Amino acid sequence: MTETVDFAKMNGLGNKILVVDMRGRADVVTPAAAIALNADPATRFDQIMAVHDPKVDGTDAWIDILNSDGSKAQACGNGTRCVVQALAAETGKKIFTFQTVAGILNAVEHEDGTISVDMGKPIFEWNRIPLAEEFYDTSRIELQIGPIDAPILHSPSVASMGNPHAVFWVDRDVMSYDLERFGPLLENHPMFPERANITLAQVTSPTAMTTRTWERGAGLTLACGSAACASGVSGARTGRTGRKVAITVASSPNRGTLQIEWRDDDHVIMTGPAEWEWSGTLDPATGAFRRDDAEAAAL
Repeated sequence: MTETVDFAKMNGLGNKILVVDMRGRADVVTPAAAIALNADPATRFDQIMAVHDPKVDGTDAWIDILNSDGSKAQACGNGTRCVVQALAAETGKKIFTFQTVAGILNAVEHEDGTISVDMGKPIFEWNRIPLAEEFYDTSRIELQIGPIDAPILHSPSVASMGNPHAVFWVDRDVMSYDLERFGPLLENHPMFPERANITLAQVTSPTAMTTRTWERGAGLTLACGSAACASGVSGARTGRTGRKVAITVASSPNRGTLQIEWRDDDHVIMTGPAEWEWSGTLDPATGAFRRDDAEAAAL
């Protein structure tokens, strides 16, 4: 058995996260381990945030992100907030800089416990999102599901926040749509050569919206930070909202909101909570895990 590592079961607005401490090691959390961990109800997750030693001077860590199907993810804003909370509790630091495959992320923990993450600049060019077809205007593309004369969903706004997103604008409660059925079809639509995160968004005021997301590689999720950013940016881009918007995630409405600000310098700042649940150790090769003794005895 591989030497075990510490991990924490956390959530960011309901987004189920495992923060795994891989610092001081050369190995990685394997796809097989991710699949095994997700198969157990106790450790079921949306993303694993594997924290490695920094690769670049001036950064605090390299973060390797895995989806629940074992595939790699480029970005996870809710997971990044969980990493910040975990490292802040350990080190006392409040300001962090991380490197991911999507680039550099800067984050800060505020006095009230909320955490802001600079998610970088949104990408709108069709070939960089990427899309399979050229669209001059990606604020609305030709894509629909359902009868051609009465589509159930149509004309999404598309963007990349380090990972591809399609935001479908709806006029009624986002929970009233069968996203569990439509999500896999749209995630794997030929329009998205690298698959896509699929979000339903209902604008409730110029400063607020409600969303629900089918995550690429994870399925239905209680929250998705990069999808909230893509929705907020797309709302402003299409004139539905201003550049600051509060997003309520319909799947976890009692956990608070995400504040999304698309600044004048084009950076998207996401602010929201993170929550620690329990900790333990795991084998990064197999996914075999154990809860900390005191916590396990209390179950």
